[in-house]
Amino acid sequence: MWVEWIVKGFILCLILLTGFAYLTLYERRALARIQVRVGPNRAGPQGLLQPIADAVKLIFKEELTPGKVYKVVFLLAPVLTVVPSLIIAAVIPLGTSFELFGREITLYVADINVGVLYLMSIASIAVYGIVLAGWSSNNKYAMLGGIRSSAQMISYELALGLSFVTAIILGNSMSLVDIVNGQKQLWYVVVQPVGALIFWIATLAEVNRAPFDMPEAEQELTAGYHAEYSGMKFALFFMAEYQKMIVICMILATLYLGGYLGPFVDKFPLLGPVYLFLKVIVLLFGMIWVRATWPRIRYDRLMAFGWKIMLPLALAIAFITATGILLADTFENPLYFWSIPVLSLISLFVAIAFIYRDLRRKSHGRV
Repeated sequence: MWVEWIVKGFILCLILLTGFAYLTLYERRALARIQVRVGPNRAGPQGLLQPIADAVKLIFKEELTPGKVYKVVFLLAPVLTVVPSLIIAAVIPLGTSFELFGREITLYVADINVGVLYLMSIASIAVYGIVLAGWSSNNKYAMLGGIRSSAQMISYELALGLSFVTAIILGNSMSLVDIVNGQKQLWYVVVQPVGALIFWIATLAEVNRAPFDMPEAEQELTAGYHAEYSGMKFALFFMAEYQKMIVICMILATLYLGGYLGPFVDKFPLLGPVYLFLKVIVLLFGMIWVRATWPRIRYDRLMAFGWKIMLPLALAIAFITATGILLADTFENPLYFWSIPVLSLISLFVAIAFIYRDLRRKSHGRV
């Protein structure tokens, strides 16, 4: 049994590391296409060897350690950032199971009955590496980047947790395998599209992706928390960000988009990872698209958006979902169940109206 866990864990790490390498190429080519310019196309056919060229460059690049850093913490911070981005994927089901050498092999490392709680706890750890990197650098810009990251995590973690709660209510379980199986008839994004949207926006903030990239704002902090890092230590931060992008897209697909479910999965279990891969590719393109088109949010507005819009909206969505399911089960009337997406969209439009009103007041100088 333990040999199977080790082998599956090793394969999962290889998948994430390879995904990180080629996600950088995917992002650079997609950004180039959106912004009408030429992306990487020199290293190998169609630029396919560009990630390898980048890896070789970072491996042989000189590493500098400033003289006045807190050295032990400075060296451990990149490791503390990259490890959670790998182990968080252990409970994400990539498919059902298949038989090999007379043994049933499940397409996930572990299925624990509190899988969602595991995801939330591991996701919260990753910010420590960023904060410690900023503090240990003994640099004011890096320290500001670390503080911004922790403040941003606190602001959006609550909305993210409530979007997890919404999926738990719909699936009536904290096991990710059970949540996926509960979507065989209907993906949860149909029932709760606003919950999926909240999850997606909150995770953009959690991984410091544009337009929530305030901890790294070049114009203000000259790279922020990793300003003093170079070579492979910088590469670990780079790796952690892109691996977290892949993992959060896998989590979103699992919670709201049916995970590995698709046509003929019951007959051909190995189609499960293919369907999950395609969903992740589409979600990653959405993140890249946002980076290419949206400007960075001013820091006070970013915090206000998290506390004044995202948190109340997430609370309303969780309440609407729980109430709708309770009434539908009590009175055995499907109209209560289908009132969930309707009331959720109304709540979203109310939140957009508040944002519009606030922007108009600020544009007229009344704030």
